[in-house]
Amino acid sequence: MATSTVGSTADSLSKLHIDGGDDWAAAAPNLLRNLSLLSPEQVELAKMLLEMGQSHLFEHWPEPGVDDDKKRELFNQVARLNSSYPGGLASYIKTAKELLADSKAGKNPYDGFTPSVPSGESLTFGDDTFLQYEDAGVKEARKAAFVLVAGGLGERLGYNGIKVALPLETTTGTCFLQHYIDSILALQETSCRLAQGDGPTEIPLAIMTSDDTHSRTVELLESNAYFGMKPTQVKFLKQEKVACLDDNDARVALDPHNKYKIQTKPHGHGDVHSLLYSSGVLKEWQDAGRRWVVFFQDTNGLLFKAIPSALGVSATKGYHVNSLAVPRKAKEAIGGITKLTHQDGRTMVINVEYNQLDPLLRASGYPDGDVNSETGYSPFPGNINQLIFEIGPYLEELTKTGGAIKEFVNPKYKDSTKTAFKSSTRLECMMQDYPKTLPPSARVGFTVMDAWVAYAPVKNNPEDAAKVPKGNPYHSATSGEMAIYKANSLILRKAGVKVDDPVLQVFNGQEVEVWPRIVWKPKWGLTYSDVKGKVHGNCSVTQRSTMVIEAPNCHIVDLSLDGALIINAADGTEQVEVSGPLQNRGWTIESVDYKDTSVPEEVRIRGFKINKIEQLVKP
Repeated sequence: MATSTVGSTADSLSKLHIDGGDDWAAAAPNLLRNLSLLSPEQVELAKMLLEMGQSHLFEHWPEPGVDDDKKRELFNQVARLNSSYPGGLASYIKTAKELLADSKAGKNPYDGFTPSVPSGESLTFGDDTFLQYEDAGVKEARKAAFVLVAGGLGERLGYNGIKVALPLETTTGTCFLQHYIDSILALQETSCRLAQGDGPTEIPLAIMTSDDTHSRTVELLESNAYFGMKPTQVKFLKQEKVACLDDNDARVALDPHNKYKIQTKPHGHGDVHSLLYSSGVLKEWQDAGRRWVVFFQDTNGLLFKAIPSALGVSATKGYHVNSLAVPRKAKEAIGGITKLTHQDGRTMVINVEYNQLDPLLRASGYPDGDVNSETGYSPFPGNINQLIFEIGPYLEELTKTGGAIKEFVNPKYKDSTKTAFKSSTRLECMMQDYPKTLPPSARVGFTVMDAWVAYAPVKNNPEDAAKVPKGNPYHSATSGEMAIYKANSLILRKAGVKVDDPVLQVFNGQEVEVWPRIVWKPKWGLTYSDVKGKVHGNCSVTQRSTMVIEAPNCHIVDLSLDGALIINAADGTEQVEVSGPLQNRGWTIESVDYKDTSVPEEVRIRGFKINKIEQLVKP
C-alpha cells in the first residue's frame, strides 16, 4: 500500500517543473527516496519547498531507515513555520527574494517620497488642555484593551531573567509587570466610576511572549495571583520565530549544529498584529464593545502617566492611529514620526528611523537635513513605540492583509559585491510600521509629551550606558529608576509641594540626578488631577527623603518630610490624613559595583542599593 502511495505521489510530483525545468528526481533525489516516511500533508510541504528553490534542505538526507525521526521532525518544524506566518512559508520566501534583491541593488524604500511634519497634538503636562484630554482618556479607558509586547529577555541589560520581572524601582521593589497591572486596574476602577451607561467593565490585557519568555511570564503571574487582575482578563499570544536565510536567493538556512533543523531567529514585535488577528482576540474585543487597543513596551516605567491623556487625544480627534511621542533632538538615535508624500500622490504617516530621516531630508530639498527648530528640538517628534489604534479600522485593515506587516531585511554582507552574507539573515517587522499599508484617508496622528513624564526605557547594560555621550539619555536600569523619582517629584511640585532640587551622583559610570525617592501606587495618583486633589496646604520634601504612598485614600496636609515615610492602608480604608513635621534618619543610597557578583543582578545593574536605616510607617 505504502509503495503505491509513494508511486502515485512521485508520479504527480514528477509532472512539476521545479528548479528551471528539472524534474522531481533531479531536484531532490534523496527526498524522493524518503517519501514513504512523510504524511500527505508533509508531501505537500515538500512540493512547496521545491517550488520555492529549497531542494538543498534534503541534499544530505541518507537512505530510509537512517535518522527517520529527525527527517520527520524537520517537516514538523516546516509545518510550524508555515502555519505561523501570514500566507505561509512560500509567501515568506517570495517576499525575502524581493527584499534581498532590493537590498543588493541598494534600493531606497523612500525613493520618490518627500518628508514633512505630520499633524498631531503637543501637550504640556498639567495645563488645562492636558487635564481635559486626561479626563477624556480616563473615561474612555473602559473601552480599551492593552497589549504588552514582552518577547525579550534582559540579557542586553546584564540581567538573566525576563525584563517584565525587573524591579521598576528598588524603593518598593515593584516589578514592571505588577506596575502595569496596577495601572490598568486603577484605570479600570476610575473609568467605570466616571463613565455613564452600559459597556465593558473589565479592561483586558494581552501579553505577547516568545519561546524565551512565555513560561517565565506565566509563572510570574501565577505565583503572584496575577497581581490582583482576574486570570480571565489576561490573554497570552506566543510569537514564533522565522526561518533564517543563507543567501540572496533566499535559501533557507539549516542549523549549523543540526542538519535536520532550520535555523530560526525572532521576526520582530510587528508579529503582534498578526497574532491579535489570527487568534480572534481582536474580533472578540470588538464584539464586546471595545474601541481602542493600546500597545506598550516591556520596560518603560513612565508611560502610564502619559497614556490617559494620549487616549483622550485619540478619542477627541478620532485618530485611527495615534503614536505617543517625545521631543527629539535632531539626529538623536530615535526614529521620527514623519509624513511622507510620494510624487504619485500617495501619503503615509510613519516612523522613519533616525539614520534614514537625515539623508531623506537632504535629498528632498532640505540641505541641512534634520536640524533643531527654534524650540531646540527637531520638528519631527521621537517615536517611543507606544501606540493607540481604533479597533474598527484596525480590524478592517488586518482582514485585508491577514495581519501581515511591511517587512525589511538587513543582511550583513561579506564585501562590497553583496553576494555573500557574514551570517544568515531573516525578515523582520516592527509594530510601528503598521501604518505603511493604510489608505491616505486613514487618520494617523501623534501626541507629544515631555520625556520626563512619558519615556524612560530600560534597555542598556552598565558598560554600554557609561559610553553614551554626555547629555544623551542612558536608557539603563540606573537612569530608568532615577526617572521615576524625578517624574514624581516634578508632579508633586506642580501640585504645590516644595520639593528640593536633586543632587548629581555617579553610579556605574553614569551621572544622574538623584531626586527624593517618591513613589506611589497608581490607585493613589493615577492622573495629575488625582494627585492635585490629595495634596493640601504647605508641604515640603527634602532631597534625602523617601516617601512611599500605598494608601489609595491618603491625603497629605501641611507635611514637612525629612527622612523616610511609608503610608500603608488597605483598599477600601477610610480617608487617611498625613501631616506635620516628620524627621528621621531615613533611607540612604549606597554605591554598588556592577562587577560585584555577590550582589543580585537586578541591584548590580543599577549601581546602587537602598540602605533602610529608619522610617516612619503610617497609619
